Amino acid sequence: MAKRSGAAQNPPRLAQDKLVFLLSLVPYLMDHDRVRVVDAARHFGVPPEQIREAVRLIGVSGIPGETATYQHGDLFDIAWDTFEETDEIVLTNLVAIDESPRFSAREAAALIAGLQYLSSLPEHADREAIATLSSKLSRGASSAPSPVGVEASETDSTLALIRTSVENGLRLEFDYLNSQGQRERREVDPLRVESIDADWYLRGWDHGREAVRTFRLDRMSTPAITVEPITHDPRDVPLPDVLFEGSADDLFVTLDVAASALPLIADYVPEGTVSSEHDGLVRTTVRVSHYHGLKRLIARLPGVATVVEPAEARAVVREWAAAAAARYLSPDAPDPTRREAM
Repeated sequence: MAKRSGAAQNPPRLAQDKLVFLLSLVPYLMDHDRVRVVDAARHFGVPPEQIREAVRLIGVSGIPGETATYQHGDLFDIAWDTFEETDEIVLTNLVAIDESPRFSAREAAALIAGLQYLSSLPEHADREAIATLSSKLSRGASSAPSPVGVEASETDSTLALIRTSVENGLRLEFDYLNSQGQRERREVDPLRVESIDADWYLRGWDHGREAVRTFRLDRMSTPAITVEPITHDPRDVPLPDVLFEGSADDLFVTLDVAASALPLIADYVPEGTVSSEHDGLVRTTVRVSHYHGLKRLIARLPGVATVVEPAEARAVVREWAAAAAARYLSPDAPDPTRREAM
């Protein structure tokens, strides 16, 4: 039997295959300032000579200008001396892809700040990928983004501990002050961290209650990672879209609220509530676990929300507001703007 020729054993690549390969290689080179041929070959799983051949083809590729002829700047360009002497690829002129719309420096800075925020959350444990995306945003902006940073908060250390708990697959335990002012030790499998305004919440499987519970991070103290493995994760436990779910012990309060502020209390309004409008305000009902939480809710809506009933709720909010106002009269009093635990 005749031996097959080398050409038969390694058939030439079709033009379509070459095009697909080039369309993958060019963005890869654009994302790296300097790439060794062997590294690119390893990344794409092809022989180094195939990378060299593709680079030579890229060097004579581009888009003609309005004259339909290639002018200076219409072609990709390579640092040829570097390519020939050190076997490294450096693109020195980009066309076509580089003409796509870019983020402004301010837009890129805002997105990078958002990525910094996301990287602090336990469910976004792959911070290397977030760092890579931030770098791409910086390079792809129309000009250098302004340096930005997300201000650290009092709950950052707790967030970091939750993230470590998730990464290691171990339960978290902490002392928790509930809405009735009672403190007890909880053991939880962290499922999700969410925020509403400046407040952070942990949703987790509470092993003491054998159910999903929501915890405010600033009411957690002495958190620690246990040696017990996590037995529940978000793939096993369906989490509702709403952060707060009602219970039989909730208290119902009637409020008069400006229509523009209704979205701010939507999470507290029970499903099926019928609201009415009068004198430019909307009268509706909210549910809270404790009147202490009602004080915080009203404090976030100055001038746009009023407690109507029950009388006990009005008295609690009035006394709390009067006590806060009285602190302004004493120069040695604690800062009245300091948030108290809910």
